[in-house]
Amino acid sequence: MGQRFVLKSKQHMSGGIIKIVVDQYTGVHYIMTSGLGLSGMTPLLDEHGKVVIEKPKSPL
Repeated sequence: MGQRFVLKSKQHMSGGIIKIVVDQYTGVHYIMTSGLGLSGMTPLLDEHGKVVIEKPKSPL
């Protein structure tokens, strides 16, 4: 299938970077931060507090 994680978007904010990456196996979106002295990765939530999941394009 290729790379497991793909970059969906990237934004520079106040000396740091926020990225949205998608797990190609599960379809789960993650928000990653770096800079500003901190780094982290957590599932991205929608307006209802549910994890954002995009159906994988090809079977596992």
